[in-house]
This record gives sequence, C-alpha cells and structure tokens, in this order.
Amino acid sequence: MSEMTFDKMVQQMTPAIYESLKQAVSLRKWPDGRVLSAEQVELCLEAVIKYEAEHGVSPEQRVGYLDRASCGSDGEDSGGDSGSTGEESLKWVN
Repeated sequence: MSEMTFDKMVQQMTPAIYESLKQAVSLRKWPDGRVLSAEQVELCLEAVIKYEAEHGVSPEQRVGYLDRASCGSDGEDSGGDSGSTGEESLKWVN
C-alpha cells in the first residue's frame, strides 16, 4: 500500500472504523474472531495513531495513554504502601 493511499484511507476513516480498529488491536482479533497477523496489528495500530493525530483526539482518549497524574504517591493513599521504592509497575490484562 503506497503512503499516499494509506494517508487517504486514514483521512476518510469514520469514527466507527477507528473504534473497530482500536478494538482489533486491543484484542488481537477481528470482529469475526479471526486472529490478526503481526503485520495487520502493526498497520491497524499505525492507522489508529494517525487517525488520533489528524482528528484531534484528546491525549486521555488516545491508544496507550497512561494517566501519570494518578500514578504513584503524591500525598494520596496508594494502598498503604508507605515504604515505596520509587519503582513503577504496570499490570497487563489480556
């Protein structure tokens, strides 16, 4: 797929298609249950990111957004662990 064709496709993408691609990347499956190949995941993610940039999707709504303001312990109760080592952790959910 040429760069111009890919860009044009992203510009013409509807919000419904954007949401569908975002879900496909998240689940690694198409809506009909077929598994995405690594190349398909890469292309879908590229299209989603490009769509978000071109359509002014707020940072909080973008793929991969981490709310760092609510992470860590800046005076708020973070589960009673007052002896924090300063390390951050992420929990991956499939």
